[in-house]
Amino acid sequence: MDTPISRLIKHFGTQEQTATALGVKQGTVSGWATGRHGISEVHALMAERITNGAIAAVELCPRLADVAAA
Repeated sequence: MDTPISRLIKHFGTQEQTATALGVKQGTVSGWATGRHGISEVHALMAERITNGAIAAVELCPRLADVAAA
């Protein structure tokens, strides 16, 4: 199944390239990919901007839906 995180990694090519683009460590991206922890609101918004909206921040971080609804 294609998850938003897997699509993000595919967009950049590798976990390492994703980490570099978002200014985090590769292990952080691995944690997102395995579900050990979620992506932060800040990094989700950065990813949306860097991918020119190809991957929406709210897809990466569903907590942002609460903010949009407020």
